[in-house]
Amino acid sequence: MLNWLFKRRAPQDERRASGTGYTAAVMAARENYITGAGGVGELTATVQSCVSLWESAFALADVEGTNLLDRRTMGLVARAVALRGEAMLLIGESGLVPFADWDVATRDGIPRAYRGTINEAGGGRSVTVLAPEVIHLRIGATSLTPWAGTAPLRRAPLTASLLSEVETALRDVYRDAPLGSLIVPLPEGSADDMETMRNAFRGRRGSSLVIEGVAQAVGAGMHPNLGKSPDQLSPDLSRSMTTETLAAARDAICMAFGILPGLMNPAATGPAVREAQRHLAGWVLQPLAELLAEEATAKLGGRVMIDVGRPLQAFDAGGRARALATLIDAMGRAKELGLPPDQVNQALLAVNWGGGDANA
Repeated sequence: MLNWLFKRRAPQDERRASGTGYTAAVMAARENYITGAGGVGELTATVQSCVSLWESAFALADVEGTNLLDRRTMGLVARAVALRGEAMLLIGESGLVPFADWDVATRDGIPRAYRGTINEAGGGRSVTVLAPEVIHLRIGATSLTPWAGTAPLRRAPLTASLLSEVETALRDVYRDAPLGSLIVPLPEGSADDMETMRNAFRGRRGSSLVIEGVAQAVGAGMHPNLGKSPDQLSPDLSRSMTTETLAAARDAICMAFGILPGLMNPAATGPAVREAQRHLAGWVLQPLAELLAEEATAKLGGRVMIDVGRPLQAFDAGGRARALATLIDAMGRAKELGLPPDQVNQALLAVNWGGGDANA
């Protein structure tokens, strides 16, 4: 009886998850989610240039209807959306506080509550809030996960990985390859003299690294060194098409961020740059600003309007001036002819300038 009692009170063996168990799998998936598919694509200069354009454009945007979306907060939102695909801001007493990480609870695919982490200088704190207490901007959402956004790099992981691999390979070549080094043929000498020559050139990048000795031989009265030229040790990168591959990867990354590749072309002129800026502001950043304004209007209680085009001057100033002059001339001509307003509106409807055409 006592033996049975002591056996029951004996401590049980503690079991822990192995390094390849469920916990490790979840941590690896979380790391991949945070750092991106490749993990290093975000570190390339092309990606950071695109992200900087988004950040600067949002920081310059005109915001009406609220004081919470200041320029610093707009820059944080743009960078978070560009690299992660979504941004989470807590509506607090001190303003909008960005979340570092969060979990979401949904109903019918619509977020209802969040549990997030806010980073502090001495550590982090966790808070649980309802959906009306936060501003959640997300882009690239799918029907499978409408509550989560997708970053541009995660939509094109192969391109980001290729760009990183090419840049890494070029870095290794320029760091380790014997660029500018030669193999110089010399007549055969004594062993001591040849060793002295080899030691004199050893480790000097851009000069002769190897001294190749040739034995004196007689063949048809010709010297074996006749017509012999130094051999280059520099790798021929043109055959590996690194330039074309790097350019194609950069162009694809720029298009993933909505930036015309012509903007990165060294030969781009002023009109091409302005067209690229208009494309970025009109087709990419302004729709994102409208999404943010809609979310802020729903959560802050007042109508919020965000304009990216005017601060960036993302419009054809000359074309607008000519259009205005044409409109004024047309209005003056219509007044001279005595046309009634309904007939003028009918004429404007023909070119999608009149009210009620559902296109203007």
